[in-house]
Amino acid sequence: MGTEFLKNKESPEAKKIIQELFDDCYNIESEEIFLKDSYNRVLFEDIYSLIDFPSFDKALKDGFAIKTEDSYGVNEENPKTIEVIDFLEAGSVTSKKVKKGKCIEISTGAALPEGSDGVIMVEFTNKHDNKVDLLKSITPYQDVAKKGSDMKESNLLLKKGDILNPGRIGVLLSQGFEKIDVVKKIVVGVISTGNEIISQGEDLSYGKIYDVNSDMIKNSAISFGAIGKSFGIVKDDYDMLKHKIQEHLKEVDILICSGGTSAGLGDVLKSVLDELGEVYIHGISVQPGKPTIVAKIDNKMVIGLPGNPVSAIMIFNIFIASNILKLSGLNVNLNKKTIKGKLSKKIHSPIGRLQYQLIKFNNGLVEPIFKDSGAIFSLSEAEGYIKVGKSVEHVEDGSEVDVYLFK
Repeated sequence: MGTEFLKNKESPEAKKIIQELFDDCYNIESEEIFLKDSYNRVLFEDIYSLIDFPSFDKALKDGFAIKTEDSYGVNEENPKTIEVIDFLEAGSVTSKKVKKGKCIEISTGAALPEGSDGVIMVEFTNKHDNKVDLLKSITPYQDVAKKGSDMKESNLLLKKGDILNPGRIGVLLSQGFEKIDVVKKIVVGVISTGNEIISQGEDLSYGKIYDVNSDMIKNSAISFGAIGKSFGIVKDDYDMLKHKIQEHLKEVDILICSGGTSAGLGDVLKSVLDELGEVYIHGISVQPGKPTIVAKIDNKMVIGLPGNPVSAIMIFNIFIASNILKLSGLNVNLNKKTIKGKLSKKIHSPIGRLQYQLIKFNNGLVEPIFKDSGAIFSLSEAEGYIKVGKSVEHVEDGSEVDVYLFK
């Protein structure tokens, strides 16, 4: 049912196949969640205001709500005394009305009482008993936030695709929203395969290596807007791998298997995927990452990444991540992560395969990291990569190159 091993796809063709599979298998969907749980989620649709904000004329300062005409012509040398008839705290109301020659003492945030049209700050008054001296003239609605001055009812509040940060959540809370529709996160599961792989905490006997890829790929998926799940290690056993793939596909939207993708003895992933579904790619003409598998089972994608950590993360970032990002609803322009720089060292490249060369920056220059694809520590210093074309044998030092940044 699948393709023959290592009928390698060129990079552009592989990207096209993978994108078409994503488009065929998945849609951007919504889910309703509580606003209190919405931090860093993506809005599924435009949001419109439910009420005017503020929903009443509101005092901006502590002072006295007055008829502003009572303050006209007033100054410290020529004060005016009026009667204080009530006191309003934020959240309280009064049945009393402000008339000429009368006022109501008011706190910041309180609703402006009927009849008043301005607030004179307490600093410009002198209160004694139930009277207050006005020491300054004010204009109508001075130190008052008028109803709807911040937002009118039915106005566009937030846009589809906006990420809910604390400020935006605050805006929604002020409107009384309790729940909100956000983009439903796609679930990506990861399995590490191989008889040589062991979990952290186990004794590292000769010939064994600790599992790197399951949590590394899981966290990479999370960084691109997905929910990531690590399902641990599966040995190179046909029946066991088949069972685990069938079991975990019920829990996720995409299943990624790391290791078991090449033609070596004991690598069984391709055979399992051929039985369970259809293999669309087995081998991409790139370095690192040639033995990559892409399959579909029950309208879900199963992706086999190489076991070498550098190869695995490079293939994930170059061929898979942008599709996950699209499904997350995040409006991120990945082209902005590309800059130009000059090489500090000459690069030799194998003819016939597109090469992705890890780099770091050193004194403003682009420095290639010359380590094999199993050298995990190269990832800790890598800041991006450059592409070397399949027909290019070497790139001279000092050449200007395009750098694809990881951050």
